[in-house]
Amino acid sequence: MTKPVLLVFGSKNFNNSIEEIKENLGYSFLFFDFNKPYAFLSSLIVGVIVDSQISADKANLEIINKFNRIPILLINELNTKVKTSFDETISLPISFLELKKKIINIIAISEFNLNSFVKIKNYILNKNEKKLTKLNTSVFITEREVQLIELLFKEKKPLSKNFILKKIWNYSENADTHTVETHIYRLRKKINEKFNDNNFILNSGTGYSIWKKEIK
Repeated sequence: MTKPVLLVFGSKNFNNSIEEIKENLGYSFLFFDFNKPYAFLSSLIVGVIVDSQISADKANLEIINKFNRIPILLINELNTKVKTSFDETISLPISFLELKKKIINIIAISEFNLNSFVKIKNYILNKNEKKLTKLNTSVFITEREVQLIELLFKEKKPLSKNFILKKIWNYSENADTHTVETHIYRLRKKINEKFNDNNFILNSGTGYSIWKKEIK
């Protein structure tokens, strides 16, 4: 089983301290290099550990904040004042067990986020809050609409009305109903009114689908 990967933002001394205990913690650690590209990292990381001495620098904090929806643990040195919020914080001196507990907490948050957020084209589906977001604009949707979006996105081919009925509403394939059409019409209307996007859900004639490719 692959170990969870934690990204560390720290000074040389801070990183050396983590290096000394990382084998006992049971996780993989990646030490951030501020002189190298970092965009590729976001899909690998389940949590971030930040040295408050590093994050107190505004430029460094901007880089750290780019790891959107990845939980962050701040280790506070000498009561450094950092003007932002983190998922977990802990102040020095700390025990090994305290640190491990905090790391377990941010990994749990990461797993929750992984199950709660789905990137669909240039949108983010927040299943927990029942919200579809594009840039800084959001629209609230129903539980059934969340299920519809997830189902249409995960499948690689257009889905028939009967297939959708069976998967979401547990209706028999021969059920004569306009439930699917009604829900999709309402969902399309919400998205078009909020985002001016009439192509989020497509009807190919053989069924409904959501394109996985981003539309610029």
